[in-house]
Amino acid sequence: MARKAIPVLKQLLSKPPVPATCVNPTRSVTYMPRPGDGAPRPVTLIPGDGIGPLVTGAVEQVMEAMHAPVYFERYEVRGDMKRVPEEVIESIKKNKVCLKGGLVTPMGGGVSSLNVQLRKELDLYASLVNCFNLPGLPTRHENVDIVVIRENTEGEYAGLEHEVVPGVVESLKVITKFCSERIAKYAFEYSYLNNRKKVTAVHKANIMKLADGLFLESCREVATKYPGIQYNEIIVDNCCMQLVSKPEQFDVMVTPNLYGNLVANTAAGIAGGTGVMPGGNVGADHAIFEQGASAGNVGNEKLLEQKKANPVALLLSSAMMLRHLQFPSFADRLETAVKQVIKEGKYRTRDLGGHSTTQEVVDAVLAALD
Repeated sequence: MARKAIPVLKQLLSKPPVPATCVNPTRSVTYMPRPGDGAPRPVTLIPGDGIGPLVTGAVEQVMEAMHAPVYFERYEVRGDMKRVPEEVIESIKKNKVCLKGGLVTPMGGGVSSLNVQLRKELDLYASLVNCFNLPGLPTRHENVDIVVIRENTEGEYAGLEHEVVPGVVESLKVITKFCSERIAKYAFEYSYLNNRKKVTAVHKANIMKLADGLFLESCREVATKYPGIQYNEIIVDNCCMQLVSKPEQFDVMVTPNLYGNLVANTAAGIAGGTGVMPGGNVGADHAIFEQGASAGNVGNEKLLEQKKANPVALLLSSAMMLRHLQFPSFADRLETAVKQVIKEGKYRTRDLGGHSTTQEVVDAVLAALD
């Protein structure tokens, strides 16, 4: 019996090995949803001013094409309103998630920013902007992947200003231990959950020793609870210089309110421009997703007339929103399609060196979804 088995063994051993892909085929790994997690979610939609309706319309088209499990409750809000309408606040509180186009904030005149109002009203204490290189989009620096996490409710944005005597205005910068600690905790928690290696605190404590000193003290205390994450500090003016000379050294940055606005826009410009950087504002209960960097192009009448606004930033922000809603496969599909369009380079708006309209970019993304 043993002799008869020898030819059979030789034949088996002489066969080519089975490809690894057949033994263990690659497949996407996602979370295991709870029953009912696939139910469509309501999302408050604020189209915004200027080009806002153009780019939010792009998101609506893509969501519909993907059959994403979300539906929008639309509210018209303009930046020159004195307050955000109460029904809009109630809608966001009910839905817990909002997608927003840019709102123009009038310069001076005593009209407060509706963006700041929303953050304070809903306690959206963390602003997150992800600035990264997109394959196929040429920039001066490579390997840029920076997350700027900014305290969103106090600092200079508290809006505590008054005229002491004619010609003399006093503006108060408010920094609290509570807000500083919770934004530091958010930055370290984000880093831990997203496999980030380093957190950099941005400050001006060499001049504002009490205010920024309190912010630094809070960051240092929180850092001790995350020994696996490297922690360092940098003065804000040196930070700006380092950003434009060697941005790849930064990973996650945590900042007070005003510095975060400046740093995020600088990082966005380095990585490809404000038209491609996603962002969101999040609190314990609610989140608003919008273009990550400055929406200074919102009121650009020429872009609106020509219908050539860049929808990429808001499309990527809506992918962040889908992930926040625990629909990761839809987020992956959307991000992959947008990145494919950018990489191919055939359809790009003017800010990225092309001549495409918003709709042409959207059509290209829709085609790339399949």
